[in-house]
Amino acid sequence: MLDIALYTITSGLHAEVLPDAAQELFLKAVEDAGRQAFTFDVRGSAFNDWGTHDLSFIYIRTGGTEGAFREVFPRLDGPVVLLTSGRSNSLAASMEILSFLRRQGREGRILHGSPVSIARQILSLSGNTDAPLSTTAVDYCLVPFVQPCGLRLTARYGVVGKPSDWLIASDPDRDALFSRLDAELVDIPISKLISETENVTGEMSPEQLLSLLPGCDDASLPPSLRASMPRSLAIYVALKRIVGRYRLSGVTVRCFDLLDTLHNTGCLALALLNAEGIPASCEGDIPALISMAVARRVTGVNGFQANPSRIDPESGDMVFAHCTAPLDILRDYTFDTHFESGIGVAIRGEMTEGYVTLFKLSPDLDRCFICEGELLENLHETHLCRTQLRLHVEGASDYFLRHSIGNHHIILPGRHAEALKKALGVGPA
Repeated sequence: MLDIALYTITSGLHAEVLPDAAQELFLKAVEDAGRQAFTFDVRGSAFNDWGTHDLSFIYIRTGGTEGAFREVFPRLDGPVVLLTSGRSNSLAASMEILSFLRRQGREGRILHGSPVSIARQILSLSGNTDAPLSTTAVDYCLVPFVQPCGLRLTARYGVVGKPSDWLIASDPDRDALFSRLDAELVDIPISKLISETENVTGEMSPEQLLSLLPGCDDASLPPSLRASMPRSLAIYVALKRIVGRYRLSGVTVRCFDLLDTLHNTGCLALALLNAEGIPASCEGDIPALISMAVARRVTGVNGFQANPSRIDPESGDMVFAHCTAPLDILRDYTFDTHFESGIGVAIRGEMTEGYVTLFKLSPDLDRCFICEGELLENLHETHLCRTQLRLHVEGASDYFLRHSIGNHHIILPGRHAEALKKALGVGPA
């Protein structure tokens, strides 16, 4: 029997209670699917004996684990294999880690899918553990931009707080942003947003803040959100003031810093700003912000910044989720708490089924991902971020599991691939 050392990385950000890794039904299902050909030796988060087993994998159990991976990265020799589940942003974190590995010139891959599919992938790997993992480009990775790119944003974009610590492969090339897209980044301390939010709550009553959201009042809110909603709207007002003060066309926010300081989130604020035509991204993700800005400039449509949460490589079905979405692209929405923390106000929205376009620019603007798919279903699962879409995207699984540009991708209602390719002057490699 093949002995697989399974190291684990888990984030403390997640409010949900996770079982001990050795007791997880997901791992047992993968072992059972392997028909006793292999067993997992769960080693936990200590990487001191890395490489001493037949195979060594890292199980990324939750989102928010990318920074922890970067800390242990110097100890890891050889190709890095990441095992993911379809829960708790495990896949999204693994995609960011995989992008980081590629930028370091290292080989890696993600094991993801049904337990049977993962078991097959493990057995395939065990046939030759020294073989390089595939890094072949796929048609959806379009490189490079034609010089010069015909699109110019000619705009200023605010970075409120630095990018979140787990965005280890999403630091942008600021010179490329300016020279290729005429996009200037303006750094703004997160303390400015916090103090401005406090100013707003001192100037406006809860009733005045609730009036900013038509149809929203204390009676219409579940008890868990009544105290949070006015402060969430105060964050929105504060961000609008910052946008005006700094003459910004868009903004990204290191929103998880608001959890401890304001005991709230930026989910609703970003949903409202995007609906007003001001591109606004989560987690200080600058490439996601610029992707949203480019997409809106080209198509006139606001984009949903989302994490890939689950992928079926055999069917091409994928689940994307996040706790905020532009309100104007939703056919219906309700309010909920933020997934990871269980506090604040998040958006649980639904989009109309039909064609969608997926889009993402790389941080250095050397390549981008553009493809079209179909929204099949809106989901309401408890172990994912609040707005959840099940898409069918033919032939793109290899991109997401081996060549992905970070974790966040932008989803646009409608078919816009050709318009984006034409505006950016990109074509197959």
